[in-house]
Amino acid sequence: MSLPARAEAEAMLCEAGGLNPGPWTAHSALVAQAAERIAAHLPGLDPEHAYIVGLLHDIGRRAGVTGMRHVYDGYRYLSDRGYDAAARVAMTHSFAYPDVAAIFGEWDCTPAELRCIEDYLAGTEFDGYDRLIQLCDSLAMAQGYVLMEKRMVDVLMRYGPTPLIVPKWRATFQIRDDIERALGRSVYSLLPGVVENTFGF
Repeated sequence: MSLPARAEAEAMLCEAGGLNPGPWTAHSALVAQAAERIAAHLPGLDPEHAYIVGLLHDIGRRAGVTGMRHVYDGYRYLSDRGYDAAARVAMTHSFAYPDVAAIFGEWDCTPAELRCIEDYLAGTEFDGYDRLIQLCDSLAMAQGYVLMEKRMVDVLMRYGPTPLIVPKWRATFQIRDDIERALGRSVYSLLPGVVENTFGF
C-alpha cells in the first residue's frame, strides 16, 4: 500500500486549502504532527507514515463545503492516485465506532456511495494507523491541541447529538486508553499547548 512522499502530501493539502479555504487545513496539519509525535513512541508504527496519513485524512474537503461525504471524496481522490494507505485513513478516520449512523453531521452521499462506505467499513479491520488518526482527530482543533472532551463538545455544539454519541465517545476514549497503555504515558505529554488551548490561558 503506497503513500505520497511528505512534500507531495504537503503540496496536496496546500492545493486543497486553496480550493476550499477553512480551518480544516490547520486542523489537518496538527493531526499530522500529533500522529508523528505519538507514532515515534509506539512500536510497529512509522512516524513518517503516520504524519502523511494524518495530513491527508480530511483531504476530501478539497471538493468543497460538504458534510460526511468528505470521507468518500477523500477515499476516491487518494485511491485514484494509487495512494491506498492514505485513502484507507481518509475513509476510516471518522469511525472510532464503526457504524455509519454514529457520525456527526449529515450523510450527503448518494445511496450507492453510502453503501460503498458501509461495505468498506464492514470489510476493514482497523489497524494502528486507523486508530492513531481517530485519536489525533479528537485532540486537534484548528487553534491547537486540546483535551479530548473540549474537541468532542465543540463537535457536538456544531452538529448536535446523535443516537450513538455515547458509544462513539466511549470507543474514542478506549482508543486513547489503549494507546496510552502502549506509550506508558499520557498522549497529552507529547503535545504542546494543551492546557493553554483548552483553558484559554
